[in-house]
This record gives sequence, structure tokens and C-alpha cells, in this order.
Amino acid sequence: MAEHHEKKEESLLDKIADKIHGGDGSSSSSSDSDHDDHMKSKIKRLFGREQPVHKVLGGGKPADVFLWRNKKISGGVLGGATAAWVLFELLEYHLLTLVCHALILALAVLFLWSNASAFINKTPPRIPQVHLPEDPVLQFAAALRNEINRGLATLREVASGRDLKKFLAIIAGLWVLSIVGSWCNFLTLFYIVFVLLHTVPVFYEKYEDKVDALGEKAWIEIKKQWAVFDAKVLSKIPKGPLKDKKKA
Repeated sequence: MAEHHEKKEESLLDKIADKIHGGDGSSSSSSDSDHDDHMKSKIKRLFGREQPVHKVLGGGKPADVFLWRNKKISGGVLGGATAAWVLFELLEYHLLTLVCHALILALAVLFLWSNASAFINKTPPRIPQVHLPEDPVLQFAAALRNEINRGLATLREVASGRDLKKFLAIIAGLWVLSIVGSWCNFLTLFYIVFVLLHTVPVFYEKYEDKVDALGEKAWIEIKKQWAVFDAKVLSKIPKGPLKDKKKA
């Protein structure tokens, strides 16, 4: 009887110990998850991004294509762009030649079909008509006009020289773009940008926490170097009359 009583006490102690350890494990796991969430909230997103990558890319079907939500469609679009680049760049096939050959083939097929329809008892081919609704076209034209006006306003603001940092940044960006343009033609540059749009966003969405952490460190270093450049160079440049008037 004494041995049976001791066994019961040991089993009760084991259960209590298991509960204590289990509670500690759950609390430690919850604290770890809270710590991870706190660390993620501390990470600053690139360019001050507050929305998901899908919304930053505009949402809808274009964002789905860039983020490979449907691998067949995204692969088909990228494959078509690659085929066009190989056709026009590597094989040096000209666009005008391609259009003319396509039209010749279409006219030959329609001619044979129209003349053979009487012998094979089939109706001649019907050429479809294109119908575009007026409202979407007008909306697109209005949006394009607004974007052009916004670009011209930005160009006017930068050219005025009121913001020297923005002026130098745009000059440097255009200079780098001109160097890249001298390495390849417009079609190759467009294809490179197209490939980057289909690869960089999906990889960034997958590893955004690591990329944002590295981007934050790089941005801090860039700010330090810019402060040194501002103190040694920009601060010594004489200010224009517009800034003097504003301060007065």
C-alpha cells in the first residue's frame, strides 16, 4: 500500500512538472513571436513603403503578372518578350519587314480562301471590325495628359534650381542613363527593364525583411556620405538671389 501511495505521488508530481514546463514553453514561444513581430515593425521599408508590394505595383492583373501569381501567364509574357528581343536584336529582323511579311501572308491566305470558297461550298472569310468604346479612350488620353503636365511641372521646378540636391540627383541619374544607353540600344534597354520587372519584385516580396534591413543600413551610410559632401562642397557654393530673398 505504501508503494502504491508513493507511485501516485510521483505521478502527480510528474504531471505538475509537465504542466509547468509546458506553460513555460508556450510563454517562451509567444514571447519569441512577439519579439519577431516587434523586430519586423522596427524594420523600415524601402523608400518609406507602407503598402504591400502588390499594391505598390498598381494592383490588378499587371501586378499579378509581375509577381508571378499565375506562372503560366507570367512565363508566357516573359517568353514572348524574349522571343521578340531575339527576333529583332539577335537575328536583326526589322519591324517593318516583319509587318510587311505578315500582311503578305494574310492577304495570300484571304485571297486563296475567297476564291476557293465557291468550289468547297464554304462562306468567304469575314474580316472583323474593331469597336473601341469612347469613354476608356478619353480616360486614357486625360490620364496621359495629366502625367505629361506633371512631368513638365517637375522639370520646370528642377530647372529653377531651388532644390540643389534634387537638381544634382537628376543630373547624375540622367548621366548614368546616358552611359547605359551608350552600351546598348533602346530595344535591349527596354528588354532589360522588362526582365527586371519580372524578377526583382517577386524576389523582393519573398525576402523583403532581409532586403529592407540591408537597405536601411545602406541608406544610413549614404546619408553620412551626403552630409560630408554637403559640408565640404555644397555649403561652399554661393547661394542664388532667390534663396537670399526668401530668407530676408
